[in-house]
Order: sequence, then C-alpha cells, then structure tokens
Amino acid sequence: MTHEIRIVKSLPFCSNSELRMKIIVFLAGLALASSALADIHDPPSNDYGPTRKLGRGFANFFLAPAEIPVTIATVNTNEGNSAAAGYGVVRGVGRSAARHVAGLLEILLWPVPAYRQSYYPLLPSDIPWIHAGYAEFPPELGNETKYPYVRDY
Repeated sequence: MTHEIRIVKSLPFCSNSELRMKIIVFLAGLALASSALADIHDPPSNDYGPTRKLGRGFANFFLAPAEIPVTIATVNTNEGNSAAAGYGVVRGVGRSAARHVAGLLEILLWPVPAYRQSYYPLLPSDIPWIHAGYAEFPPELGNETKYPYVRDY
C-alpha cells in the first residue's frame, strides 16, 4: 500500500484527487461506450414467430382449396377462357396441394425454427415473381373490392 502511495505522489502532473477523478471519468466513459456495442434488438426475422407459424400452418392447411378458383380467375384474366379451363385448373390444384403440404409441415414443426433458422414461410414469396410464388396466407374468397365506392363527406 505504501508503494502505491509513493507512485501516486511521485507523479508531478496531477494530485491524488485529480487522478481519482480521471480514473472515474475514464471508467464512466468505458461503461457508456460498452453499452453502445449492443446487438440488433429487432432483427427482420423477429416478425415471424412460432405462433404466427402455427396460425399460418392452420390457414394454409384448411384454406388451401381457395387457390383453385383464385388461380383459375388469374389465368382467365391474363390468358383467356381456354387457358383457364385447362392450365388454370391444373395449376390451381398444384398450388393447393403445395399449400396443403406446407401447412401440414408448419403445423407439425411450429415450435422449431426450421426454414433458414427462422420461422419464415416455407413457400417461396410472390414478391420477386409476378405469376409465381405464394402469398404468406391463402387467398380470400368473397366480394372484396379495391375501389372506394363510398363518398367522402
């Protein structure tokens, strides 16, 4: 202990209290800087959790037949009636089967981050492709419209 006091007293540029203050400021700065080295708190895969995967699995498994009429209507709009009667039906059945299988796998594996080490959907997204890929949830049937028929007052 006396040796430490001799070292502190032998420093000509600061007194004992100044040295303590410099050490305290340095340690406070170090503590503040170390808190800035944190990891990302909300990664992109955080939106997809196990409960969303389970819900998506049930929706895909039970509502997969909705792919058939939606695909027929899409092919009819893009390529005509004869293509919708043949190719639209076959493609709709294939998309429905893919949704059934993906839904079953997501129901069975809902607590496991299986695909890309996360809970992302198993089916490829429809965003990069116009006429291929799948939406995250099955299509909705009904009288939905994208046009606002109600007046704004």
